[in-house]
Amino acid sequence: MVSDALPKEDQAEQDQASGHDQPSAAKFGTFLGVFTPSVLTILGVMMYLRFGWVVGNVGTPIALVIVLMASSITFVTGLSASAIATNMHVGVGGEYYMVSRSLGPELGGAIGIPLFLCRTLSLTLYSFGLTESFAFLWPPSWGPPPLQLLTVGVIIVITGVAGKSAALSLKLQLPIMVAVFLSVVALFGGVLQGGLSAPEMVPHYQRSAAGGFWYVFAVFFPAVTGFTAGIGMSGDLADPKRSIPRGTMLAVVVGTISYLLILVLLGSSAQLGGDDLARIDPNAPPIWTKVALFGFWLVYPGMWGAILSSAFGSALGGPRVLQALANDGLVPRLLAHTSRTGQPTIATWVTGVIAISAVALGDLNAVGRWVTIFFLTLYVIINFSAAIEQIVRNPSYRPTVRVPWIVSLAGSGGALVVMFLINQAACVAAISLEVLIYLILRRRSLQTGWGDVRAGFWTALARYSLLRLRQHKPDARNWRPQILLFNANPASRMGLVRMASWFNQSRGIVTVCRLVEGNLDEEAPKLQTRLQKMDEALYREGLVAFTEVDVVPNFEAGIVSIAQANGFAGLQSNTLMFGWPNSDEGLARLLRVTRTAAAIEKSIVLARLSDSGGPKSHSDIDVWWRGMQHNGDLMLLLAYLLSLNQKWRGARITVRTLIEKEEDRQQTEEKLAELIRDVRIEATADVLVRAPDRSLQESMHAASRKADVVFLGLPLPEEGEEQAYAERLGTMAQGFHSTVFVRNNTGFAGELI
Repeated sequence: MVSDALPKEDQAEQDQASGHDQPSAAKFGTFLGVFTPSVLTILGVMMYLRFGWVVGNVGTPIALVIVLMASSITFVTGLSASAIATNMHVGVGGEYYMVSRSLGPELGGAIGIPLFLCRTLSLTLYSFGLTESFAFLWPPSWGPPPLQLLTVGVIIVITGVAGKSAALSLKLQLPIMVAVFLSVVALFGGVLQGGLSAPEMVPHYQRSAAGGFWYVFAVFFPAVTGFTAGIGMSGDLADPKRSIPRGTMLAVVVGTISYLLILVLLGSSAQLGGDDLARIDPNAPPIWTKVALFGFWLVYPGMWGAILSSAFGSALGGPRVLQALANDGLVPRLLAHTSRTGQPTIATWVTGVIAISAVALGDLNAVGRWVTIFFLTLYVIINFSAAIEQIVRNPSYRPTVRVPWIVSLAGSGGALVVMFLINQAACVAAISLEVLIYLILRRRSLQTGWGDVRAGFWTALARYSLLRLRQHKPDARNWRPQILLFNANPASRMGLVRMASWFNQSRGIVTVCRLVEGNLDEEAPKLQTRLQKMDEALYREGLVAFTEVDVVPNFEAGIVSIAQANGFAGLQSNTLMFGWPNSDEGLARLLRVTRTAAAIEKSIVLARLSDSGGPKSHSDIDVWWRGMQHNGDLMLLLAYLLSLNQKWRGARITVRTLIEKEEDRQQTEEKLAELIRDVRIEATADVLVRAPDRSLQESMHAASRKADVVFLGLPLPEEGEEQAYAERLGTMAQGFHSTVFVRNNTGFAGELI
């Protein structure tokens, strides 16, 4: 089913199509739109509350290794995001927009919905953290501070500011950046003033990190996950292609250098020992306040500012993801509505409501881990998207930032490993949720107005596979029917297509060809309509096959020409299949084609199915074996392939033969038993002696009258005798429920089984 909510390229196109003017919105540059929110999210609460703990448990050298390992993943992901961003016009939605336009709407939606949720829950987390950091100011005489109620108030204020104006939200981050900068300077000054000591060079996990290296790494890693905050503002940027790579990479570099210097300073401070650094006391001020100049007065404003900035980033980024999802028809379009200043007002308040609801969870530590996991799944997909784009190399992929595919793929693998190390259960659950969303969106058969890399990927993979396949010489062991089915009207003769699919076992190629005798100039305007009707008929029946409509001036010559040209590189059609003609004259024409097909090594399958379109019970398959011209090889193989299908499961294959004398029975039975044993097909042998008063046809009809389908060999008629032979075949076929005549013209005759 095709979704009636077709996505648009962006909100502007949607508004133009509906006749509404697009609200004007302020557009931001690299510094305010990307660098500021990214670097402030990187230099966040983890830096203040956990860096001392990291150094105290692992020592300075290993702490630096952890920073470099974690930052390398974000650096590579930043490069991959920059590569994708510089190859397209990045609209509203940031990471979701880039993934959906690269890998398609289904995978984009599978990432976009969790991305919206984790940005929304991040707003709750940061608001909760900000409330707890203010808790010491609550007068004791008033009783315990109502943290949840205060958190709701913080969310309402932040959501209100973000919903009113993105410009106001981003400008508020400038004084916050100053406060963070001053707190870092205060740390530098305090460490240098207090004196330096030799840093600890070995880990002491027994202090407060009994989980060891990977436990510390998992706790630290969320500190480097904030670099995509600026990408989330893509729809509000004046020049996303320029601002996203520059602002993102600059934020990653500044954050990494700052982390390295801060860890070295904490580890080298003479005022703090390893035990002091490793100790975590929620009721005590951050360890920075013991070292930094002016302690509390500079550290707390920086920490509060970092938390507030991260909260603003979530309040701005989450609604824009929801807006992009609405623009693409994945959620109700009402959520794409924007105010006069260009803000996604409804999406912003929906974000706020969900964030407030999450406060009821009380303890959000577990939620914080889920947020990190979902962000990491995003990093996996961003890197994977860039790698696939580089591998496929569509002509349209011309980014100004180029990243080798192996680098992006390594970043994707690294993020996946970190996900697993942080929380195995959350990793599996997050991936399962995204797979579920993908499958749901896949069932909706979303149609897009943009191109993505999937077609290019499958083209490149098909080309590689065909080149590899061409290197393998055909042999009997790997032979399977590649069927070219000539069907004048697939809609009314769907039983033929179904039979071809049963023979094919969904492993080879079935091509359904409608042959039109006439003039190409006259018939050309009708070709596309006929092809579409064929595809629709196959889709209704749940059958998978390639379709084509060919106009030929002559029926017989046309079949031979099409048969020679069909397929390439090891996937050429090797079996021509026909339905039963309406007249003996039509059957005679097919018999003349059979003779020509033998010269080009194309086997023939001629099927006369019952009026019901096929067998009813699917329980009995008879193969009449004569041992002549090797047709029996292919008949047995096709009977076996037919029995493998679900609807034919449990069918009995009987290999029958007719002899003239009773004394030949034992020898013939032994030969058939040996044949069945050698071909490893579960079948039963049945040797019949023809009664003197019965003809060959009468004997065969009597033996196979209950069979659902009967396989018979198709010898070549002598030239000029096609009409008489056609009459005999017609008489033979009329005595069976459904009949399949087989002519084996392959180069493996006698070897296939």
